Amino acid sequence: MYPLTALTAAALDATLGYPQWVFARIGHPVSWMGRLIAWCERHWNAPGLSFGRRRLHGLAALLVTVGVTAGLCVAIVAVVQSLLPPVLALILVGALASTLIAQRSLYEHVSAVATALEQDGIGGGRTAVARIVGRDTAALDTAAVSRAAIESLAENYSDGVVAPLFWLLVGGLPGAGAYKAINTADSMIGHKSERYHAYGWAAARLDDLVNLPASRLSALFIVVAAALLPGLDASAAARAVMRDARAHRSPNAGWPEAAMAGALGLRLAGPRVYGGVAVDDHWMGDGRAEATAGDIRRALSVIRLACVLQALTIGCIAVALA
Repeated sequence: MYPLTALTAAALDATLGYPQWVFARIGHPVSWMGRLIAWCERHWNAPGLSFGRRRLHGLAALLVTVGVTAGLCVAIVAVVQSLLPPVLALILVGALASTLIAQRSLYEHVSAVATALEQDGIGGGRTAVARIVGRDTAALDTAAVSRAAIESLAENYSDGVVAPLFWLLVGGLPGAGAYKAINTADSMIGHKSERYHAYGWAAARLDDLVNLPASRLSALFIVVAAALLPGLDASAAARAVMRDARAHRSPNAGWPEAAMAGALGLRLAGPRVYGGVAVDDHWMGDGRAEATAGDIRRALSVIRLACVLQALTIGCIAVALA
């Protein structure tokens, strides 16, 4: 049932997303995971501990978060399948799994950056892009805001869409839940700051590992989408992946970013500033750096088709296993 669950989850997320009224009343599964991660960090990441002890505590916190999340998912699936007919159980589990996928929300947040640039100029663009990236945005020009939005779109397509669906296929709802717990832990504590360098080490390393399959698959879907859309360059996308992906400071983000850069004829990544600290990252792609709101729109078209291609792939898997 995993392929059917994945298809159901992808369809529900694409069409409905996570309703705001639900979030206002009960929050979101990721916010629940975040509360557990924050509780562990407050109690187990004491500054006076040694580097090794903090690393062990961080590993323990990660195991607790993943174990609690996966265990709850196993229990939920067991209860649902025991109480409901198969079709209703599939729909309900798929609906729960859809909360771990970010197709609709990703599209809406990145589209908002293009709209802000088009309607409100650079000030609106900076405000909109600051909601989806961690870099300093106050001094970004239009090209830098556009590149930041496209980079965020490509990277989050990999870890917010392809990865949870991949692990949903592999391990059902518990697999997707465990992945999301790891990814959330990495986003919260997997930093190289003094506070988290030791404590977040396990979360960062495990997140790199579990995102490895999705980053390669996301690049493939982007290249195929570029081949099917007019005005894009699939050959350049493939060349950029082969040449630049491994030069990215992240072992995974470079794959979808390089594919998107080549497809659009852009240069992405490159030097950026985070928290006042300059990061001299490698450029992905060898095209123009002067990206625009129109390029954001083109990137959104690529991701929209890539999501369709992924759903078709899952459908083929479902047919093959039937």
